[in-house]
Amino acid sequence: MAQNLDALRLALQHSPDNAPLLILFAEGCLDEGLIEDAEQSFQQVLKNDPAHAEARLGLARVALLQGKTSQAAVRAEQVLSDTPECAAAFLLLARIHITEGELSKAKAMYDKGIALNRSLADPGIEKDLHGVRPDSDDASGRKRAAMTSSGSFIESANDSADAEDDGHPRGGTAFDLGLADFEKPKLNFSGVGGMESLKEEIRMKIIYPLQHAELFKAYDKKIGGGVLLYGPPGVGKTLISKATAGEIQANFIALGLHQILDMWIGNSEKNMHEVFELARQNAPSILFFDEVDALAADRRDLRQSAGRNLINAFLSEMDGAESDNDGVLILGATNAPWHIDPAFRRPGRFDRTLFVPPPDEGGRAAIIEVMAQKKPIGELDPRALAKKTEGFSGADLKAVFDLATEEVLNGAMKTGKVIPLTTKDLIKAASRHKPTTKAWFESAKNYAMYSNQSGFYDDVLKHLGLMKR
Repeated sequence: MAQNLDALRLALQHSPDNAPLLILFAEGCLDEGLIEDAEQSFQQVLKNDPAHAEARLGLARVALLQGKTSQAAVRAEQVLSDTPECAAAFLLLARIHITEGELSKAKAMYDKGIALNRSLADPGIEKDLHGVRPDSDDASGRKRAAMTSSGSFIESANDSADAEDDGHPRGGTAFDLGLADFEKPKLNFSGVGGMESLKEEIRMKIIYPLQHAELFKAYDKKIGGGVLLYGPPGVGKTLISKATAGEIQANFIALGLHQILDMWIGNSEKNMHEVFELARQNAPSILFFDEVDALAADRRDLRQSAGRNLINAFLSEMDGAESDNDGVLILGATNAPWHIDPAFRRPGRFDRTLFVPPPDEGGRAAIIEVMAQKKPIGELDPRALAKKTEGFSGADLKAVFDLATEEVLNGAMKTGKVIPLTTKDLIKAASRHKPTTKAWFESAKNYAMYSNQSGFYDDVLKHLGLMKR
């Protein structure tokens, strides 16, 4: 396959804008795991033909391989919005739903795709969906809720009549999106290793204002608003958001934007409104959007009317144009802040930003101690391991523990006895794992150096030692 890629590269040197060649090259790169090369090729096709469905779907597949499920779903839904008969888009949505554990929705999407093109039958997907039945009440794979004359949702006749009433809305959009069982997290800052400087920033920007609501009311200032958390993948943006809700005993409602998306025109905007209404009815609450750049980027990159309508609905809900957002804190997390449209950062929206860096040495030691609590540990020196893991994120440290555990398990299975992990095992595993944050900082450095007129990336420059603290 590598020889074929070399031949395609050579051909593209003579015909760099040849769309069929670019698509073939991108597909070959995906087969070889060259995700960035594939992404560049798909983008080159779209540069010349923004409506090219195969390239747009290719970028959705790239996003899924990168773990950006919300972005992948956004792109696939946009393809279906313009090309409703695109069977491959339905199959990709099925894979996304499988990744999220939403098997009934995956089954509905897969069946639609196969009905359009039986040649796309995928044994792997069918194995994952064996015995799963799609929801039958709605053509989109979602149960419909009855709607009253006032427009509010109530439980349908199929819902359980003896469901426990705990004060949370049941039925309707919140139920369908899997948000009806949200709760006040038990996790707080004491359960999050490291991040001490970030915790203090959160206290100053988020917690103290919510704890002194009467002072804010005296100055006629609303409590809540929007805060954007940005930084490399795996550093704990979701974890610190949940711990923040635990610190102030607020309801925590977390969702990916793909949960809001609906292939039927107008439904996505309704879902967005219902999510915000859920947060308002249960204030004080934190509404957490993961991968918020998946939506914000569409304002520039995707010009379809359906996408614009959802973006406008999101911005309108943030502004509180029709409802009061007092007591609702909106947290957005992103690995790619440079894709966030400036309109999302204007006053009243995501006007406060927090950089979430990889943990420092002390933070890594604290994380290591937390991760070691549920494993058979012999001799452990968290500081020694922390010194060997410069630049590692929390996710990277977890990978180190996983690698070391796999190595020790091989011996444990041979002897039938539990073999404790040691510092030596973990340091050896760390030498085999490269920190995933380096690639992020390479991109971030370019934006921070050359696109930082507003000072948005000052914290990145300070972290890299390129600006005095």
